[in-house]
This record gives sequence, structure tokens and C-alpha cells, in this order.
Amino acid sequence: MNNFDFSPSTFKNIVFFTGAGMSAESGVPTYRGRGGIWNEYKWEEYACEKAFKENPDLVLDFHELRRIEALKCKPHLGHYILKDIQDKYPNTMVITQNIDGMHQRSGIQNVIELHGSLWRMRCESEGTIYEDLEHGKYSNRFCDGGNFRRPDIIWFGDMLDENVIREANLTISTCDLFISIGTSALVWPAAGYPQLAKNSGAFCIEVNPEDTELSPLYDLKLRTTASLGLKNLFNPKGNKFE
Repeated sequence: MNNFDFSPSTFKNIVFFTGAGMSAESGVPTYRGRGGIWNEYKWEEYACEKAFKENPDLVLDFHELRRIEALKCKPHLGHYILKDIQDKYPNTMVITQNIDGMHQRSGIQNVIELHGSLWRMRCESEGTIYEDLEHGKYSNRFCDGGNFRRPDIIWFGDMLDENVIREANLTISTCDLFISIGTSALVWPAAGYPQLAKNSGAFCIEVNPEDTELSPLYDLKLRTTASLGLKNLFNPKGNKFE
């Protein structure tokens, strides 16, 4: 692969849009595809409101296991390249479909989580959000009123948070560099993000080992992993990534 020596300083507003491939490089199990979690588990029993109401402990056990597995993994080179870019260029945002918190563990800030986070819980009856960090096991499964807290993530059948989607749309519509990493982005609203960026005049880059249905929309396509793609793209010679 060629080194592009692509300088972030050329752009005013940068958006990195990440999917399962970003976390998979760290060893985080994916949910779909070969070896995916939904090949072993039925989402109807573990990842929907109906399942939670019928057997909350079973659902929470499942998500607790996801947390424990995520903590066994570490951020990779690609995460730290994003952090370095964000540190140097504050108008850099990360929009992710991932719920594992791997971006934050690498020190990345300004993260829009489309599907929520394994590291937050919420009490539906109280409307309260609780951060539950550091440990795999939940610190508390119950709200103050005695009801079960549920993971603050988007399950099958859930509506996406309108405020989160509005923020993501605004962020993409004002960017001039849009880089998609490790995602096929076939599910809406993510499927519309490359076109939204193009319509806004952004230069669009896709970093993914394989072509996707949206590949024709991108100005530059790098067929490799997140770490290698970002390293070649930004060519961080002489810094801590080498």
C-alpha cells in the first residue's frame, strides 16, 4: 500500500465513522457474520425489551459477559492514531456504531455512540442514566425504587435516540473529511451517512478490508485493517506510533 501522507491540518472538521471492524481488530467479538455472537445466541432471548421483561437477570448476565469479554481486549494502534489526531485537531469527532467503549478506553473524547454503551445503565421508571465503569460485573442491577436497571443500548425493536441521531447528522453535514472505518453501514441511518457527507462537500475515505455496497460513494478506498489504513493514510513518521 502507498503512503498518502494525508495531513489532518488540511481540513476544518473531521469525522471518523467506525463500526464492528474497528473493535474486531482488538479482539472484541462481533455480533454478526462468521463467528458472530448471534450465531451462538438468539437475540430474541437476550437483546430486546420483551426478553428483558420476561427474564431481566438472564439478559443482564448476557450483557455482563459482553462487558467482561470487552475488558479482556485492548485498544489497538488505530484507536491511538485517532486519539493523536483528536488531541492535535479538536474539531475531530468520532461517531460509532460500537457499544464496547473501546474508543474512550484509548482516551478518545467527543464520541457519539449511535447504539449506546455497555458501560451505562438506565432506570426507565426514573429516567436516570447511570455510568457503570471499570468492572465487568454490574455494580448495581437495581434502580433506587427497586426496578431493574437496563443497559443503555439500542436493542432489537428499540427506536434510536432522536437527540443522538440529530447530533450525528449535524456533525456529518458540517464536516469536510469523512472517514469510514470497519463498517458496511447497511443499516439506517448509518447507510445514509456517506451520501450526507458527500452532499456536504466532504472528502470521503473508506477503510475496510472488503468492498461494501456504499464503496462507490467514496473518493478513496483503502482495503486493509483500521490500524494499517490509518497508519498509511496519516503517515505518522517519527511519532509514538512508529
